[in-house]
Amino acid sequence: MPITPQDASTAVLQAARVAFASRGYAVTTIKSVAAAAGVAPAVVRSLYENKDRLFTAAMRLPFDPADAVPDLLAPGLSGMGERVVRLTLTLVADEAVRRDLVRLLRSDAAASATADGSTVDQLRAVSEFLSATVVDRVVAAVGVPDARLRVSVISSYLMGIITARYVMKLEPLASATDEEIVAMVGPAIQALLDPTMNRKARP
Repeated sequence: MPITPQDASTAVLQAARVAFASRGYAVTTIKSVAAAAGVAPAVVRSLYENKDRLFTAAMRLPFDPADAVPDLLAPGLSGMGERVVRLTLTLVADEAVRRDLVRLLRSDAAASATADGSTVDQLRAVSEFLSATVVDRVVAAVGVPDARLRVSVISSYLMGIITARYVMKLEPLASATDEEIVAMVGPAIQALLDPTMNRKARP
C-alpha cells in the first residue's frame, strides 16, 4: 500500500525530531532524515524545501527565522541588537513552541527520544539552528571581525536567556516582560555586532 503524503509528513517530522535531538542541527542532513523516515530525499524536499524549514516544522516554530533576516538588516546596524533579541523572544512566544522547547531540552525527554540523548545535545541542536538561520547571516552582513567567535558568543547569550527563562524559570527573568529583556540584553548583543561602540563611547 503506497504511503500517503500525510503519512510521509508524519514520518519525516518524527525522524527529524530524533535526528536533530541526537545529532544536532549542523550534522543532520535531509538525506539522513529521509532514510530514517523510509522515504526518498526528494519527498522531504517536496514537503519542507530545505533543512531550515524542516527544523522549523519539527519544532513547530511560528515562522522560519531565516525569512525575518531581511527585516533585521533593512534598518541598518543601529538597533540591530534589540531586533535580534526581539526576534528570538518572538520565536518562543507561542506556548506550544515553548512546550516543545522545554521537552527537547529536558534530559528525561531527551533520553526518551534517543538512547544516548543528553540535555547538552538538545541545547546544541537549537543553538546551531539559531546560529545558522539568524545570527550567522546577520553577522556576515554586518561584516564584523572575528565573525565566527562573535556568532558563538551571541548564540550562547541568547540560548542562555531562553534556557534560564523558559526551562529553568529563574526569577525575576521568568516574569520579566519581553521589552524589559530586550532593553537589557539588546545593548550587549549590539556591542558584539558593532565593535566600534566602545571606541565611540570614549571621550
